[in-house]
Amino acid sequence: MSAPVSPLVIRFGRLGDTLLLQPLLRRLHARYGAPCTLLATGSYATDLYRGQPDVSQVIALHSRHRPFVLSPERWRALRVLTRMRHVPVYVCEPQPRALQHVCMLLRLAGIPERHCVFLHDMPLASGEHWIEHLLRLADSTPPDFTDRFAHVRSTVGTVPEFIVSAQERVDCERWLVRRGLAGHPIVVLQPANKRTIRRNRVRKPDDDDKSWPAEHWARVVAAIRLQLPQARVLLCGSPQEHVYLETIRAGIAQPGVDVAAKDLPTSRLKALLAVAHSMISVDTGPAHLAAAMGCPLVVMFGSVSPTHWRPRGHGPNAVHVMGGPPLSTRVDAIQPEQVVAAWRALPPRMPALPASLMPLAAF
Repeated sequence: MSAPVSPLVIRFGRLGDTLLLQPLLRRLHARYGAPCTLLATGSYATDLYRGQPDVSQVIALHSRHRPFVLSPERWRALRVLTRMRHVPVYVCEPQPRALQHVCMLLRLAGIPERHCVFLHDMPLASGEHWIEHLLRLADSTPPDFTDRFAHVRSTVGTVPEFIVSAQERVDCERWLVRRGLAGHPIVVLQPANKRTIRRNRVRKPDDDDKSWPAEHWARVVAAIRLQLPQARVLLCGSPQEHVYLETIRAGIAQPGVDVAAKDLPTSRLKALLAVAHSMISVDTGPAHLAAAMGCPLVVMFGSVSPTHWRPRGHGPNAVHVMGGPPLSTRVDAIQPEQVVAAWRALPPRMPALPASLMPLAAF
């Protein structure tokens, strides 16, 4: 039996892209006998994988576009990579421009190409979900490790799974108390996506296939409040989306509706979605996180096919997908009444384990 080795996994993506790596990371951990090192972009990568058993270390670059000589974090990452010249490397980056940056880092670190396998060399198959695409990569072996590990196979689940640590749970509980939300069912709405804000301005609806009119969100909130009068509705997003979300909230004219954008980092959002009643979202990263955390979900697709990008949930019918090709190519083709009906049809979320039985990540 070969000695354990910690694989290096590289992906310069957004929240959803980084989250969908989890089944691959789990399979590589099982194949190589040691948790992975993850090189990624964004603070969400650190928040998402802190304390997770399949990742031993996250090397986070805040931006892949900053010139190398002006980026101290890239020099720090390079120093770490130079100590990983003898491990298998899984490059999960499909974008050619980002792949150039990855290859430059690998060359500077002295990592041989025969230690690497590349998702770019493995086209997405027709009808294949992105997670299965990544798992095909996880089942391949870099040439220089074929003798030791090509025969090692592992079967793991295809749904992303994340542990909420005790510290994250306590932080979320205190946040809910501060916001006056404790003790209420929480329905999370995610109206914005990565294209919503550009250069600090809201894109015009005809330039964003995932834009859903504010009056549609208002009608959905009215239906939620009618069915669950005790519920609190949270409009969630990034700090840059706060003003946009406040504009939607102002037009809702319903009590019990709040905006959570300036104080909702990924670690807190993860803990919130582990206890929320449900979520209604456009196709974006937090929708994938909701599904992974067992939160019943309605997700609306625009021009991207749900075939490849449907959020993976735990349990039957926990994720209801609406729109997307071939049905439609814009979210605003979906009517509020359809979304409300889908939300009402969601199954109750699966009961959480008692706190004493839940797996805890280390503080």
